[in-house]
Amino acid sequence: MSMAVDRRRAGSLVPAATPNALLAAVLVGLAALLMLPVSVPIGPMYWDLFIYFDAAQRIFDGQVPVIDFFTPVGPLGYYLFALGLALFPDAQPLLLVHWSLLAVTAPAMALVLHALARDGRQGTALALLVPFLVFAVLPFNTREFYPYPGSDGFGIYNRQVCQLLYVLVAALVFVRGQRLLAALVAVLMAALFFTKVTGFVSGLVLCGFAFLAGRIAFGWAAAAAAAFLALLAGLELSAGLVSHYVGDILALVAMNSGSLAPRFLQAASHTFGIVAAAGLLMLVLLYGERRTLAADLAALARRPRPAALARLVDRPALWIGVVLFAGILFETQNTGSQALIFLWPVLLPVLAGLPRPAGPRTAAVAVLIAAAALPPLVNTVEKAARTYAGALKTVPLPGDNLKTLGRVSVRPEMLQRAERMRGFYAEHRATYEALIETGALPAFLLYSDFDFQALHLMTIDAAVARIRALEAETGARAETVLALNFVNPFPWLLARSAPRHVAIGADPMRAVPDPGADELAAVGATDLVLHPTCPVTTANAALRRLYAPALADHTTIALTPCYDAYVHPRLAGALTGAARQDAAASPAEGLRLVSDQPDM
Repeated sequence: MSMAVDRRRAGSLVPAATPNALLAAVLVGLAALLMLPVSVPIGPMYWDLFIYFDAAQRIFDGQVPVIDFFTPVGPLGYYLFALGLALFPDAQPLLLVHWSLLAVTAPAMALVLHALARDGRQGTALALLVPFLVFAVLPFNTREFYPYPGSDGFGIYNRQVCQLLYVLVAALVFVRGQRLLAALVAVLMAALFFTKVTGFVSGLVLCGFAFLAGRIAFGWAAAAAAAFLALLAGLELSAGLVSHYVGDILALVAMNSGSLAPRFLQAASHTFGIVAAAGLLMLVLLYGERRTLAADLAALARRPRPAALARLVDRPALWIGVVLFAGILFETQNTGSQALIFLWPVLLPVLAGLPRPAGPRTAAVAVLIAAAALPPLVNTVEKAARTYAGALKTVPLPGDNLKTLGRVSVRPEMLQRAERMRGFYAEHRATYEALIETGALPAFLLYSDFDFQALHLMTIDAAVARIRALEAETGARAETVLALNFVNPFPWLLARSAPRHVAIGADPMRAVPDPGADELAAVGATDLVLHPTCPVTTANAALRRLYAPALADHTTIALTPCYDAYVHPRLAGALTGAARQDAAASPAEGLRLVSDQPDM
């Protein structure tokens, strides 16, 4: 059974509807929510989304991602978020960053839906749209990473890649018009390339198989490739973006080199239920097509022509296999994502093509399809339900200086623990300094702990308040601000600039190359470099060591009990004087002169 036959039968799967009208209604509803003062419960690694504010502030300041600063992934997501932030400045951050990709996926999906509806397959269009909307609307990963329910602030760009791949697979399987298909392939592959290159590689696998299966003709495939390459050439000639991006990718590959086989096994184990069900489904389908498969293989052997190859490979089992491979390949580099959600567009034709009335084989196939397709959908809906139902037990995070970053809520007991730990970390800093010398964190899942995420925001709030108070007292103003931390929301919160050339998403173990002369010069010229200490961590200590040569002339003060600050000589006199006066007048404030040299 070919995919072409399945596509014709898929139109009768669900009742006819107006999918594009539903898509438009959802988009209007999301836009309305972005204008309301909503909050979400804090979740594991929630601080990941702060990276987008760092990037957006740099973009607003005239910096260009990849060229002016190192990024852990492609620049598209940061530009989409910056556009969303300009349109919806008061939006809840997690909702805004998750929904910003709809600027690309919604129009592409609308074209797929329109093509299906034009062919009288509105039922198929609706069956494709509803799961897509679940994943595109609910900001959650499909795999649990922490026992308590909360908003997934991490894995955002991985989720975005999965949604792009969902639309790409839907287009490759269901769009018949070659011109439209070529346009969709060019746009979606460009979006994948500039979102995350591993997603682009998975997209290449899918497009290559679609070409072999005869889904896209050689001329139109060449046209799509030419359009993609023309875009790259234009960006390279105008700003050198592509060569810088490729250089960053190679630097990341060098930092994260290692055998791919263990990562394949790990990715497959993370999605074992889906992989096992889809793998069994492949075997069942291949067994059912064993006669036609043998005949097509013999025909190809007799006359090795593209048409014969297309008849051989354009079958549901092989489509499922190649999507599984592409999905696992992408997941080898991920922590959180919406893994394998793009299996559904190749499972849908199989489900729609099942014979009626159902026999034992039909029932087995239907069960395997459900086992492969439902877990991501059910897990996402369940996580959303647990998180938003649990929000009834949460309280707003306190803070006056966090802008929309403060629009989160926390369970009272976790907020109480965060408040207690803030004082404990400050009083026992030496203990945690000794701990990081062993290479260990205070807790193995420290960055996932909700109380740590709440504490991090609370200490940022206090640091921003103290900077403003110092500037008001002294008349000095720090124009450039950097945090020696994974995230640097201070430029956005203070409406200042971040130094050029410095990486965002600063994980020194995975995503911060050794600084060169330009980066060290930029850090050396930075007015205020902040080092969080509640608690001190291995990653922040590594960043401090990386940039130590650039901070040799800075003066170190304890800005708050939870933040040290390295002050540029231009401001050091005023701020050091204020530090001495405040320390004498109010020792409890914790602002004091530490030394004239950074403690490295």
